[in-house]
Amino acid sequence: MHVGGARTAIYNWLLRQQGGGELILRIEDTDRARSDRAMERQIQDALTWLGVSWDEGPFLQSERVSGHLARAAELVESGNAYPCFCSSERLDSMRAAAQAQGEGFLYPRTCLELSKDDVERRLAEGHSHIIRFLMPRENTRFPDLIRGEMDVPPDALDDFILVRSDRSPTYHLSVVCDDIDMGITHVLRGEDHLSNTPKHVRLFEALRVDVPQFGHLPLILGPDKKRLSKRTGATSVEEFRSQGILPDALFNYLALLSWTTPDEEEILTKSEMVPLFSLDRLGASAAIFDEDKLKWVNGKYLSTLPVRDVLHHLRPFLDDGGLRDIDEDLLERAVDLHRTRPRTLVDLAASVKPYFVETLEYDPELCADFVAQPELPGLLGALKGRFAQASSWDAEALEEGLRNLAAEKDVKAGALIHPTRMALTAAKAGPSLFEVVEVMGKDATFRHLNTFMAYLRSSATR
Repeated sequence: MHVGGARTAIYNWLLRQQGGGELILRIEDTDRARSDRAMERQIQDALTWLGVSWDEGPFLQSERVSGHLARAAELVESGNAYPCFCSSERLDSMRAAAQAQGEGFLYPRTCLELSKDDVERRLAEGHSHIIRFLMPRENTRFPDLIRGEMDVPPDALDDFILVRSDRSPTYHLSVVCDDIDMGITHVLRGEDHLSNTPKHVRLFEALRVDVPQFGHLPLILGPDKKRLSKRTGATSVEEFRSQGILPDALFNYLALLSWTTPDEEEILTKSEMVPLFSLDRLGASAAIFDEDKLKWVNGKYLSTLPVRDVLHHLRPFLDDGGLRDIDEDLLERAVDLHRTRPRTLVDLAASVKPYFVETLEYDPELCADFVAQPELPGLLGALKGRFAQASSWDAEALEEGLRNLAAEKDVKAGALIHPTRMALTAAKAGPSLFEVVEVMGKDATFRHLNTFMAYLRSSATR
């Protein structure tokens, strides 16, 4: 599910939560070449994960075809639509001729001029045909909830197709019929649908029903100011989920891409958004998708969500890293200690991995300065002994032991803190070292110190 579609769903959800009514999930699958059951499940799974719930559905347009065709017949009967027998080859030829003259192509209504008898004869003989809507030759006006009054001239609108030659309804017919049947009052959708709306407005009018209120959301652009595409990074809800983005964080970020709150807050829960949401604060300008900003938002959620909630979302990433059947109490303490620095669940899983594995791999480039200190293995061995003699295994006593040893050896505390952090976490930065040692426990701490001392000695001899 593209993040543009997810953002649209979020705004519809916020509107429903604030204004009441019912949010309907409808899968517009009239293009069977691009639709299948796996796609339908994927859409539902993505919305559910994101926290966008719906009141009715999902409904499949493909299961409502008979009603769509009945309304097409009604439009033909009322004179608002007509059969067109022009072959695709003839239409292509006319289109090419218009393009050669530098003109836009509008169907010249050739088949509208056929007599009633001629039409009935062709239909009776089974001639291949489509059904076209007869667009009024006057401006089409409608209010846009985001962009204000819209005014579309007739030369921008063709007699578009309602029913294909294989008797399948087009998107335009299906969406309007379903909006009528489902009592749709408000539609928020992407601006790529803006060219469709005047056609739909005229269809509603021809069917003598109230026109829903439409709002068209701006496009989401990549950093290159072009439409967001895989060329510039991830584009789908599923991709961001696999990268370790939390659902609440993605919801928060997408909601604020084109909507600003009165106080311009950047971190808001769903419940905080609902009373603040208003259509008049939705912008019409294109939104720039900034992955760094998304990860910043995600980091805020990792830091503030209840630890158990973070753990729930972290599980798949731990499983992928081979961390199954591990000490739950230790995991919770490690996650709580490390969750303020990582920006993704992938990073957080990597941060807690040292607490559970037998050995760590050390980056030669990060360890080069440590390898160049021949006295360091001896210092770390002395520190291991001092930790073993600590009055209690807590951060305060462990820190006291390290600092006392540093004073005795006439070195700065950092000369022990930095290599010890590398030994225990294979990283140069992180939370307080002494809290790390306390949570990691004696066995794992000593095991990693032994491994690192051996690494330093073997690297120094190469």
